[in-house]
Amino acid sequence: MSMSNTRVKQIRERVLRDERIEDVAERLHSRLPADEPLPPRVPAGNDFSRGGLERRRDFLRKRGIKIEHIAGNRALPEPESLRGNIENLVGFASMPIGVIGPLRINGLYANGDFYVPLATTEGAMVASYHRGAYLISQSGGAVAMCLSESVLRAPCFSFRSVRESALFLSWAVTQTDKFQKIVSQTSRHCRYMDINISINGKELYLIFEYTTGDAAGQNMVTVATEAICEYLVANAPVKPVGWLLEGNLSGDKKATMLAFSATRGKMVVAEVVVPRRLVKRILHTDPENISHAAAVSLRGGVQSGSIGAQGHYANALASIFIACGQDAACVSEASVGLTTMDVTSEGDLYVSVSLPSLIVGTVGGGTHLPSARECLRMLDCEGVDKARKFAEICAVTAMAGEISIMGAMSAGDFGQAHAHYRHKQKSGGGDE
Repeated sequence: MSMSNTRVKQIRERVLRDERIEDVAERLHSRLPADEPLPPRVPAGNDFSRGGLERRRDFLRKRGIKIEHIAGNRALPEPESLRGNIENLVGFASMPIGVIGPLRINGLYANGDFYVPLATTEGAMVASYHRGAYLISQSGGAVAMCLSESVLRAPCFSFRSVRESALFLSWAVTQTDKFQKIVSQTSRHCRYMDINISINGKELYLIFEYTTGDAAGQNMVTVATEAICEYLVANAPVKPVGWLLEGNLSGDKKATMLAFSATRGKMVVAEVVVPRRLVKRILHTDPENISHAAAVSLRGGVQSGSIGAQGHYANALASIFIACGQDAACVSEASVGLTTMDVTSEGDLYVSVSLPSLIVGTVGGGTHLPSARECLRMLDCEGVDKARKFAEICAVTAMAGEISIMGAMSAGDFGQAHAHYRHKQKSGGGDE
């Protein structure tokens, strides 16, 4: 998860945004609950009755959420409106959506208390994240920073020899000033950033980096890269014998070391200090036990060949992605990252998460669908100028799950929680 000096300078410029660094640091400082009282928690968390459901729905209605969009009692979209989202349409998958919160965040872009929608069929998961959100909020909130962003596409050009590939490359790097003009003809929002190079004998990979505004942008960068490639092939003094628009070096929808060491999507870091008294009261353990459990998990992850070291980012991200109209397959690269859990000198629990490749958007893709639009609206993340905010919320939600699961592991509650919340077959086949 290292980065170049040039990228660090870009991040510094983005973070400061004409502010003094002291002012930004003060804005990111965690607020104590007494400074700004928390809004009420989502009610009737463990009430599975119709009455409990109506209490939670009424709770959201009073906060301006159009519950009919996520409650299954609104007309489905017209098939014509789904052009670009799906082919061979036959129907719609119905997925339960739970809500956790409030989740307090003091971020560069996300500031406030959020009720986060999670779509899942895994019992115990929403309850666990709800508990983690409560701990974070009672601790004053998490600091979150969306530091950098880029979307990659990596075409590959094949030549007769390494000499020809080198000659093509020596000419191609002189053309970079033209790339943004080419890209601008394909999209108003796509911006060319940089190019990285890999030569594998007579094959040349060009890894293009772009920013895509508030869209996740994978289709956008595909079209832009194709236009650049067509220009290069048409004008190069040495012609390739063939080329592929994607040479499988961008990390698209795969858990790769590239997703860990570079950025595909948005790079987000977040942290929180949970007071010892809250750890003992709510998690029924102490910071030392949680820190030890995290260290054991790290060593186990290394032995398993895990890229990064974290508990279960995929649970949070898959649930938010499905609820909010994201490309669910991108969970593969988005869930690569690092969780750190230490004991502070005061005996409190320090937790941080780093997600270098969180590929999300608040426009385009499935974000226009009624349920996704309402879930994004629940987070105040609908539309333009919201993607970085949404990324910070995703990261802190993932951190809530890390705190809760490590607390359950170290307290010996993990198995009991799943036994309590698991789905039980009503007839035949035993328990699921």
